[in-house]
Amino acid sequence: QVQLVESGGGPVQAGGSLRLSCAASGSFSSINAVAWYRQAPGKQRELVAITATGGSTNYVDPVKGRFTVFSDNAKNLVYLQMNSLNVEDTAVYRCNVNVQTSWGGRVFWGQGTQVTVSS
Repeated sequence: QVQLVESGGGPVQAGGSLRLSCAASGSFSSINAVAWYRQAPGKQRELVAITATGGSTNYVDPVKGRFTVFSDNAKNLVYLQMNSLNVEDTAVYRCNVNVQTSWGGRVFWGQGTQVTVSS
């Protein structure tokens, strides 16, 4: 009913930047909250950043000062801007969006996009 399509991943050299996009479409009236997660090979999935509509964004310490979450509400797009990337940032990144539907708030996941940082 609601789809989140991610794009923007790929290979990048250490010190470079990438911007991940998460496009929301389907039957919803508004976006309540957005979170970004990542999972590296052999490691547990971890929260990267989370924000509520109208509120501030919280970032985990390893990405604080380097990553930024922002959105284009008119186009139902949310972004994760990643700067000063390092090898430890290599992971599959997924957006997680809480949208308001007729049944209340519902959570949907993007399909994931691979980010590979090389030195």
